[in-house]
Amino acid sequence: MAQLSSSAVTKVYKSGDEQFLALDNVSVEIERGEAVAITGKSGSGKSTLMHLLALLDSPTSGEISINGVPTKSFSEQKLSKVRNETFGFVFQQFFLNANETVLENTVLPLEVGGMSQSERNRLGTELLEELGLGDKVQNKAVDLSGGQKQRVAIARALINSPQVIFADEPTGNLDSKTGQQVEELLFDLNKNHGITLVCVTHDRDFAAKFDRIIEVSDGRIVGQDSAVEPEKDLSALIERSVRNAVSKAVEEALSRNGENK
Repeated sequence: MAQLSSSAVTKVYKSGDEQFLALDNVSVEIERGEAVAITGKSGSGKSTLMHLLALLDSPTSGEISINGVPTKSFSEQKLSKVRNETFGFVFQQFFLNANETVLENTVLPLEVGGMSQSERNRLGTELLEELGLGDKVQNKAVDLSGGQKQRVAIARALINSPQVIFADEPTGNLDSKTGQQVEELLFDLNKNHGITLVCVTHDRDFAAKFDRIIEVSDGRIVGQDSAVEPEKDLSALIERSVRNAVSKAVEEALSRNGENK
């Protein structure tokens, strides 16, 4: 049973008399523990698809299901509970409260869930120390670097021990070195902690590191392929070519020796 799925989902946005078809009859399934990249050009519908799967928006038609359970009949209270307890979110813009501390930003989902201040501060401090931010606990978010802000956003996503992390261009505002560190952290959470990772990205090199790529174009799924890193794919091709050439040369040499006899 798929952990996340959309069935014949369509999403139409309206503005006055005008309509925009963002998604058109889209069906996808994401299994527990998968790392899935959703790719496509700007305006393709990739972020809309992620928002629907994450229950941040509702489809115009079709069905979104979580662990096989349709969500169409969920009350707003239940949707909020699922989002807060089951999902973690990481966005390109960080969405931190600039004038609150790193700790306050991190434990916000626990505060929403009604946990006592002492307990949420204890859990938040422990998590921040694990992520190398133990010395920034009382710093204001506005004073952090881009990489530090994204790590705080990841800490906030992890604080409720989510089953799924949704990330929308998580390295888009970071330099290459810091972006690499964030990538490694996200994949560690997926591979070593079993957290399902669903990421929207236009970065093909980043997407190639995922288990699977879902490509969106003009609101439709145009490809769902297992990702293969280009470098590894090229190396394998060269290795096979060399092996075949050597094998052919050996066969020809043996054949010539047989003819000479």
